[in-house]
Amino acid sequence: MIRRIALLTSVVVVIVAAFAETASATDIVTAIKVKKPPVLTAGPTDPVWAKAKALTVSLTGGANFKDGKTSAAIKAVYVGDMFYMLVEYDDPTQSVRRVPYQKQTDGIWKKLRDPNDKGGDENLYYEDKLALIWNVANSIRNFNQLGCMTSCHAGEPGKPYGNKYTMSAGELGDIWHMKSVRTGPVGQVDDQYLDNTRFDKEIAPGAGRKSDPKTGGGYTNIELVNGKPEFMDRRGTASNKKSGTYYLKEDSKLSFDDGKFEPGDEVASITIAPFAGDRGDVAASMNWKNGKWTVVMSRKLVTGGKYDVQFEKLDATYEFGLAAFDNAQVRHAFHVGSLKLQFRN
Repeated sequence: MIRRIALLTSVVVVIVAAFAETASATDIVTAIKVKKPPVLTAGPTDPVWAKAKALTVSLTGGANFKDGKTSAAIKAVYVGDMFYMLVEYDDPTQSVRRVPYQKQTDGIWKKLRDPNDKGGDENLYYEDKLALIWNVANSIRNFNQLGCMTSCHAGEPGKPYGNKYTMSAGELGDIWHMKSVRTGPVGQVDDQYLDNTRFDKEIAPGAGRKSDPKTGGGYTNIELVNGKPEFMDRRGTASNKKSGTYYLKEDSKLSFDDGKFEPGDEVASITIAPFAGDRGDVAASMNWKNGKWTVVMSRKLVTGGKYDVQFEKLDATYEFGLAAFDNAQVRHAFHVGSLKLQFRN
């Protein structure tokens, strides 16, 4: 079995490497020095972004995107000790119904799930996401040729879509995971990292993908208590695009009052709050309009964090991978090969 899995993984790497040969050698995002920082919530309309040249990137292989494809445009600037990145990508649908609870005709509450989900592979009731993986200190072998595909391992037991981990000890990736329901509303990216931990159902269900340390905040599942969600929004409204949301902010939750809801109503299954500590290093604004997501991220050039990429040498090149998720838990669209960030005065 181990031999078969290793062989399958090797075949995947060879195939991706063949595609990577066609990737442009000019996949470079140039961060230019500016005099004042952009306003995150202004998105691409902030005049600072007019000074930066966009790199257009094709992404492929994603669930729910038309033909699995989308296109992203990336810009970057820096000022003082801060770095800023703007990413815009096409997504005709804004996905917000992340596994909500729905009241049934018999009064019972049920969490809506994709019937085809065999574990960690929700593609029907989920959120839109964007992810970047940075090659920390050039530690991940072959990242330059393959990008984040060096860490994707299909055909392994435990996950329908495989596992994610680096191949060797000491290889480390910094993950910036933007989640439209869980982190976008509190203005943050979920700062995570990737190491060489293999999948273990009990002690490492996420394999190599882990979260940076936090001292508070974050998102927490709302459980069913006596057949009803434990909390609701203080307004007592159902979740939909007009009257409510599919997340519940921690500071606005109340004990659940079932009498406020009718059969067919949906409510959030998760509470959210800003991360405190290293996991909240990356501030962000995420906005969907007219079939396009706009994400603006900011972070200190040098954080000193153990699991963070450090932009400490402005004459160096920093490799990263990019992935977009359309209402998908893991089946993302990805760029073949690595992208590269460079700085210019």
